Amino acid sequence: MDAEGTPRFARHRIELDDGHRIGMAVAGHGVPVVVIHGFGAEGRIYAQPLARVAALGLRVIVIDAPGHGDTDPAPGKDPTLGDAADVIVRALRQLGVRRAVLAGHSMGGRLAVEVAARVPERVLAVTIVDAIVGAPWDRIQHDTSSSQVALARFAREFWIDTLATVPWTDWRQSVKLGWRSARAMSGHMTRPWESLRSARVVTRSPSSVAALERIAAARVPLIAIHGDADRIVPLSAAKDAVARTGGQLVVVRGGAHSWLLRCPDTLPAIVEELLDGSLGNALERAGLSRDAHRDTLEAACCTPGAPLLNYGRRHRGRSVSGLPRYQWRVDRAA
Repeated sequence: MDAEGTPRFARHRIELDDGHRIGMAVAGHGVPVVVIHGFGAEGRIYAQPLARVAALGLRVIVIDAPGHGDTDPAPGKDPTLGDAADVIVRALRQLGVRRAVLAGHSMGGRLAVEVAARVPERVLAVTIVDAIVGAPWDRIQHDTSSSQVALARFAREFWIDTLATVPWTDWRQSVKLGWRSARAMSGHMTRPWESLRSARVVTRSPSSVAALERIAAARVPLIAIHGDADRIVPLSAAKDAVARTGGQLVVVRGGAHSWLLRCPDTLPAIVEELLDGSLGNALERAGLSRDAHRDTLEAACCTPGAPLLNYGRRHRGRSVSGLPRYQWRVDRAA
């Protein structure tokens, strides 16, 4: 962990050439890591675990997905997942990010995969966390879209899993998580039409298999981190994504769908291990040595004078790292 303390996120809002507004938060210094949150959430909900990730020597950029947080909905009357991915790609160009690690949780993982499939030359690696990708998830999406019984069963599992996210024995973490979640929920309550549009983007998204195969063809490294107690997206979905891309699987024992929010110390511990393994190897192959100065690493990943370099510069607080509550298993990379 960084001796200077845990970086603090700075919130920003940028505007694309056509006036489309993008909300984001930036923290840290080093190789860019672009993170996309899950459905119904927004970037600030993930501030605790991602600030600790930034402390590992990375510049973390959390982008609010279209129709969430401070980001305008995807353009068009009936936007698709491709339209949402295009917004992310345009935001990266606007920020001057030439190469980055893409990461995402749940819906954000699906968006990260789609972005990587569209612009693989900009992607150093893809790290997905309990993502809605893989053939098993595609079957769930098809069944819930065509059967009321399957939809009701999925809704039951969703709420059981969501309750498992609450750290009932840690009231401080419960309060922090509840406060950040309430902020996101208030936005959906005041703009329900945007939430419905965003939901349609997810439910009408095409099969994820084609995007995974394009990633494999482009030889983009993929790491899937997944809880083995996830009742929303089964572990088999992550195994399928890894098998199709020749990637690596990290299994979080006892982790529900949003385990990274329940314990903010587990994800950064996993990332630290991956930086000494497959993720670090991917960066080395791209010419990004961990021994290089962070300014050098950022310059190698951004265009000259990139606007990103003006955002979130070294906002630091006290060190807040703790011990991970979950154990995990890192499978050998293919």
